[in-house]
Amino acid sequence: MTTVRGADTRGLAHCETTALNVLLRHEGLELSEPMLFGLGSGLSFVYWDARNMDFPFLGGRVKPFELTRNLAARLGLELDVRETASPRRAWENMTAPLDAGRPVGLQLDSYHLEYFTTRVRFGGHVVAVYGYDDRTAYLVDTAQQGGAVTTGLASLAEARAARGPMTARHRSFTLTVPGDAPAPRDRIVPAVTACADAFLHPPIANLGHRGIEKAGRLVRTWHRRTDDPGRDLRRAALLMERGGTGGALFRNLYRDFLAECAGLLESRRLRTGLALYTEAAELWTRTAELIDEAGATGDERCLERAGALLADLARVEREAMEALSRLDEDLPAGAG
Repeated sequence: MTTVRGADTRGLAHCETTALNVLLRHEGLELSEPMLFGLGSGLSFVYWDARNMDFPFLGGRVKPFELTRNLAARLGLELDVRETASPRRAWENMTAPLDAGRPVGLQLDSYHLEYFTTRVRFGGHVVAVYGYDDRTAYLVDTAQQGGAVTTGLASLAEARAARGPMTARHRSFTLTVPGDAPAPRDRIVPAVTACADAFLHPPIANLGHRGIEKAGRLVRTWHRRTDDPGRDLRRAALLMERGGTGGALFRNLYRDFLAECAGLLESRRLRTGLALYTEAAELWTRTAELIDEAGATGDERCLERAGALLADLARVEREAMEALSRLDEDLPAGAG
């Protein structure tokens, strides 16, 4: 059996930040989950619907692995990404760092992992692997999934080889913290402003504040998109609150990131953004509750109220990001 000594096997709220936490703490860099999420400019919004989808999906973060790439670039980390079409090479890409005493991040489809009690196809799932033997892989997943967990090597191979939306070609990765890496505090402002700019200027109407506004119009029609509201509406609400989002469709994580930043930087615009994202987090949780209630009771008025809240949320988040997009104007030259 091969295991990485001293690996932090605690599960956090979100899968990608859980894996990043394992890899970076092993390198001696300790950051909170909200700080990992925020420095990676992880917050976003997408209203995703397509002809091959049974029901619309509300997403609250950037594309899978974009957070990792953002974080590595921002903190000057050495990100070594391996992808291959060969299962044999994929195994070697995973085991070589483990044999050298380093944990490895994997992107895979959670549907095939044996410890998942609810099987949903999601090709953008990320875990850290810290050990293996001739039958089993030892993984770190979210707290909701159990933190330190195991799955059979055959199931891991299936999960890594899966094809479909958001999947990668047996992607594995490691992170190295160089000696001259910038202090995380010094990268807060570019992380916040980049996230705000992307949110305020989305290329299509399904993204950012425009996507939330669109969701506010369309969620009112969701009863016409399903023949089983008890399943589809309640699942949508569950994913918003408990689908690895940290609650409130990732807004709790971003609120906590801004609060941590406010303890490090003195900024009126930062405090404004924090106040507005505190409000937004509460509104998102209430929106999920209304969607769940609509599924549980069949009362379409709940979807009308959810749509009204989403209209409010589009405004609240737009105002928050407008303030945060100008964060650098609040600070002395060279600060943050």
